[in-house]
Amino acid sequence: MNQNTTMFGVSLVLLTLIVAVILGFMTGPTSPLTWLLLAILIAVPFLYRKIAAKDFLEWKGSYSVGIDSIDQQHRRLVNLINQLQTAVKYSTGEEFEREALDELVDYTRTHFKYEEKLMEQNDYPDFEQHKAQHEMMIKKVKQVLAEYEHEPETAMNNAVSFLKGWLINHINGTDQQYSRYLIDKGVK
Repeated sequence: MNQNTTMFGVSLVLLTLIVAVILGFMTGPTSPLTWLLLAILIAVPFLYRKIAAKDFLEWKGSYSVGIDSIDQQHRRLVNLINQLQTAVKYSTGEEFEREALDELVDYTRTHFKYEEKLMEQNDYPDFEQHKAQHEMMIKKVKQVLAEYEHEPETAMNNAVSFLKGWLINHINGTDQQYSRYLIDKGVK
């Protein structure tokens, strides 16, 4: 279901509740049903926000690799993915979506170079394997960009989904592996 349909549904529910509450108060404000409908009307926006928030990534302490500079970059990547999610979810337009994706891709490349430089400088034994994962991710994003030319909406939804899953799995997987090694080498 796309965002416009969802918003239409929520708007329809709100309008129905408003009319029901007004009619309830016109017939007598003592009815418990009127007060129940009013409580539901007040709760709907909060519930909607809570449900909508599930589409976005939230930084958790468990994502920390124990190296401040990398944790800050990972937080920035989470924010950029959420920015892209917002652009896609709320149909902000092709220009904003593309700008959000480009900024995310550019920053991801910067982050990868930083990580790879740290690993290389500290003779990380699985450097080549980790670098290959970075290259596979960039290749997948390039495929999404190519798909974007033909199916923009599908491509962006696929990109957001892929990037959210990839980032969290990468941070919790291979990034956790190198972090202990780098911390033992004195990287903070």
